Amino acid sequence: MDVDALDSSAITTKSVYFYSKLIARAARLALIAEEVCFLDVIPAIRKFLKDTIEPWLDGTFNGNGFLYESKWGGIVSKQGSRDSEADFGFGIDPAWGRRYKPQAYSLVAGFMNLGSRSNSNYPRMRCFDFYKLHSWAGGLAEFADGRNQESTSEAVNGLNSAALMGLAYGDTHLVATGSTLTAHVIQAAQTWWHVKEGDNLYGEEFTRENRVWSWFAPPDWRECRLGIQLLPLLPISEILFSDIEYTRQLANWTLPALGRDVVGDGWKGFVYALEAIYDEESALEKIRNLSGLDDGNSLTNLLWWVHSRGD
Repeated sequence: MDVDALDSSAITTKSVYFYSKLIARAARLALIAEEVCFLDVIPAIRKFLKDTIEPWLDGTFNGNGFLYESKWGGIVSKQGSRDSEADFGFGIDPAWGRRYKPQAYSLVAGFMNLGSRSNSNYPRMRCFDFYKLHSWAGGLAEFADGRNQESTSEAVNGLNSAALMGLAYGDTHLVATGSTLTAHVIQAAQTWWHVKEGDNLYGEEFTRENRVWSWFAPPDWRECRLGIQLLPLLPISEILFSDIEYTRQLANWTLPALGRDVVGDGWKGFVYALEAIYDEESALEKIRNLSGLDDGNSLTNLLWWVHSRGD
């Protein structure tokens, strides 16, 4: 069903962020299909990915695209070059991969350059803080509360994606760099953002009332505070949330908040994903009643996650 619904012509967003979520969502379908030996659907997914990715890499995407900004040194979007608030401040086959390798490496160097001479056009580690060992998400846009790390899980995804790209190109240096930084960000998230019962890192009152640190949503929107530190749901997510007892605490802290009328099913899906780690049957029953999912998630991906726990 998810594969049949793929239609590149139906995408209306021009945003780098939201367009990328749709591409990543489809890419997960291909990997899941390969894992469960349902290879007949992969050609359709490959065509969708080719049709949606190529315009961004060859500069023909209508309404947005990538540019090099020489003053700060890095990749920006066309929309972002005109509006500082736009875009949040910002392998299909071997032959295709080789063709677009320079563009792919430019995108990675834009946020994960270690300062080698070959990448002198990009600043050294644009987002990553070697003292705090995590990324900052504010970019050049002014943020009322100073620097911020809005979504630790998205930082994990970005750095891990660089490591995976290194594997695809046989680049051991990129694999090592991406993997090392991914490990740092996971450790930082588990230390600073995952608030466990009995922790003494924060004040007693804060620890009693919270199971995750986040400014992303109001205090009673617990599903959003959980979801922004989990999305996108990927294999690496099981490392980020490897502490099952903490995961149980976080999900149980969040579940009562889902009774509010304004809670979207997309956010519920992430809560049920964590619940599935310790109660698969309960999570599956709730997932079957969802009428929608986050635009970067799919029913296929969510079911893969549930049924692969403990395997």
